[in-house]
Amino acid sequence: MPATIALWLLAALILSGAEVPGIVSQFHVRVPMRDGAGLCTNVFLPAANWRGPVLLVRTPYGKGAVLNPIYRPFLDHGYALVVQDVRGRYDSEGIFKPLEQEANDGYDTLNWIGHQRWSNGRIGMVGGSYAGIVQWKVAVLNNPYLKAIFPVVSGCDDYRDRFYSTGGAFKLGSRLLWMSENLKVPGFIPQFRQFIWHLPIRTADVAATGQRSEMFQKAVSHPAFDSFWQSLSVREKLKRIRVPVFSIGGWYDNFCQSDLDAFAGLKNAPHRTLIGPWPHNMSLPFEGVDFGEHSTQPIRTLQLEWFDYWLKSDHPARAGPPGARLTLFVMGTNVWIKESAWPPDGISVTPYYLASKRGANSLYGDGELLSSPSAESTPDRFVYDPNKPVPTAGGAVCCRPSVFPWGPMDQRPVEKRKDVLVYTSSRLSQDVEVIGHVRVRLYVSSSAPDTDFTAKLVDVFPDGEARNLCDGILRLRYRNSVTKPAGRLNPREVYPVLIDAGVTANVFKSGHRIRLEISSSNFPRFDRNLNAGGSSIDGKQVRTANQTVYHGRQYASHLLLPVRRR
Repeated sequence: MPATIALWLLAALILSGAEVPGIVSQFHVRVPMRDGAGLCTNVFLPAANWRGPVLLVRTPYGKGAVLNPIYRPFLDHGYALVVQDVRGRYDSEGIFKPLEQEANDGYDTLNWIGHQRWSNGRIGMVGGSYAGIVQWKVAVLNNPYLKAIFPVVSGCDDYRDRFYSTGGAFKLGSRLLWMSENLKVPGFIPQFRQFIWHLPIRTADVAATGQRSEMFQKAVSHPAFDSFWQSLSVREKLKRIRVPVFSIGGWYDNFCQSDLDAFAGLKNAPHRTLIGPWPHNMSLPFEGVDFGEHSTQPIRTLQLEWFDYWLKSDHPARAGPPGARLTLFVMGTNVWIKESAWPPDGISVTPYYLASKRGANSLYGDGELLSSPSAESTPDRFVYDPNKPVPTAGGAVCCRPSVFPWGPMDQRPVEKRKDVLVYTSSRLSQDVEVIGHVRVRLYVSSSAPDTDFTAKLVDVFPDGEARNLCDGILRLRYRNSVTKPAGRLNPREVYPVLIDAGVTANVFKSGHRIRLEISSSNFPRFDRNLNAGGSSIDGKQVRTANQTVYHGRQYASHLLLPVRRR
């Protein structure tokens, strides 16, 4: 009985918004936006009559009715903390429109904080995922009160990060799963294995949430990177940012490539980036894969050091605090390296040419990766059936691994399929260090008017384990540019295409082998191309496609690896 009473009292304290000893708390403060909407906000001060720097967290996941213990170190370190429900979520007024609302709402919130008696006008923003996205959105506006941001696993482009691949395929599984968990009608019980198969995709929002989503409808109505997405993209406006940025990402996180693009594109703001061997939630270990005891980083310490420099120093140097601008974890050797540029210095883009004689179909074929084009290669063929797509096995997906597994996984079950072409190098006689952007140049033809081709880079261990590193997909209607679709495919024509297969940092150890998988689906990481040539969003008609990948001297299909020579 006493234990039961104690638990009941704890729950009552949390629900009532009980204050933490030594902390001055203000719960459910209404912060006015320029259109009159009030955003519900909690304010925590380190002491009474306190005035100093402030850290802001803006979240769609509920600010809570009590101080979350994960934020206590900020208060103990001399910062006030403001936690806010974004517009249309939990206790905040307005309609939730995540694509449009966060820049102006963030700006108005910063102005409100800057005018409070407990604020000295120096504000930083902190948080991960959506709480990191809102930082990028407002950073473009260069609010005078915002002195530094620290986004974690967030990315800076709505099209390429949250909705589509760099090759124009829809990020189906991650997007619908997030919606099913955050936007569903009360009482509605979504089923992942049902809504990912739903056709047409136009109405998959109802299948996942029980209601129509304006955000989803806008996103699927713009499958190309057109003016709609360009106007929303922070990535397209990086040169405008003056606010110091420290971003954190993971090699198996959906936003990693965007984090590194932002590092390379920030020209007018002091910035740091750190990429580790993590998924979207870096605190969750991978099943059966261990990157060693040094694979973690003291993120909270890094945050405090960053904010201390920009919010507590009277005259911070424009270049920022001492330290490496770019810190990367290299898998394989499991070490951290410090760099000054992305891609790092000393990288040589090295081709590995595809070859086969009998056929590269499945793990049991004779597909090879060679240092030069083979004179005897025979084209590889397979049938892509959208009703039987190649299943996703790990990778940079999000956000509930118990439903949609992420990270490094053994790819051999996938590689047993006849519609997966497998090309493998000979055993390496020395280590090969790969750091950077992976691309694949293919020469292909298809019987379909439009179709997809996928590429996946794999590290093959001496015992046969085939561990995925990164992957990508290209919708062939975007073979020339993702901003505008090209014409229908001619079945008698061979097309040169370039697949963006993502980013990685990995040492293929001596005795390992380098492997490339080619297919036409990776489902439900990406939506299925129905091969009918019509709208990928409104289509329901499904047809099979006969796919051909050419290689040899005339059509020298190859993997392009960023190899560091030491």
